[in-house]
Amino acid sequence: MSPLPLPPVAEPFQLPFHYGALHHIGVDWLTEAEPVRDLLAKHHPALTAAEFGGRALVSFNYQLYFAQYAFGGGVTQEIELNIIAFPTAEADRVPELTYAQYAQGWDQTKLLGIARIHVLCDNPYAITAGRELYAEPKYPGWFEVDLPSLNAPAGDTWTVHCKAAETDREGALKREDTELASLTVQLDDLTTTPANNTPITGYGTDTQGRALAGPMNVYQPYAWYDLSAPDLADRVRLTVHAPETDLGRDIRALLPDTPAAGAWTYQSPPVAAHNRPYYLRPHLAEQ
Repeated sequence: MSPLPLPPVAEPFQLPFHYGALHHIGVDWLTEAEPVRDLLAKHHPALTAAEFGGRALVSFNYQLYFAQYAFGGGVTQEIELNIIAFPTAEADRVPELTYAQYAQGWDQTKLLGIARIHVLCDNPYAITAGRELYAEPKYPGWFEVDLPSLNAPAGDTWTVHCKAAETDREGALKREDTELASLTVQLDDLTTTPANNTPITGYGTDTQGRALAGPMNVYQPYAWYDLSAPDLADRVRLTVHAPETDLGRDIRALLPDTPAAGAWTYQSPPVAAHNRPYYLRPHLAEQ
């Protein structure tokens, strides 16, 4: 069997793409397998939905990241609705794991990856890069957020509102008022487990029907939160505001009143701090 060629890297992009900082939260739901399998087959026919105890796994995540370029810097926000899946041709290599084991990174084959169903992004450059490099189903959106931060009062609640957007003829993002979906995750006072779960394999299917995989390395562990206890069911709220959209319809089809199984977060550590000022004593001549 001859080796496959690598997918082309379209101009003007370069790979790998390096993140200067990343703030990331994801939520996982164990849900009924049949609707997940049906939707996955429409988007990625070369993949099979993973099952954990007979349940499929759907993931929704938000990213805020910074990248430094030759011309300066750029900040990007995006959300993804994903199905955890593996290449059907590699089924005999996929380990049998519980959800908790998968979430903590026990799959060292990295065949259990994220099959992207919807990706919304507020950076037109990143939208083009995602489509052309990784065959992501990526389109415009914009965000209002309230995130845990060292530059904010203490707390560990993440709130993300995703709204509709378009791009104009010049490629600039045009915000719209329509709210698509909201995610609130209250992780305050919960115990975390370090998760060695990267590289994360992201799956895409290009316009010619070719399946491809793009790994993403994160250089420190994620923090994983086990949300399986019944008394934690109200810690996560995913709300669909526009059920007539593709995103809203698919969220409702995959996650009908299903409690979250777990959450995972990563926040880049700070690299510098500008400290509080202090007063100098008056000069003796002024006294």
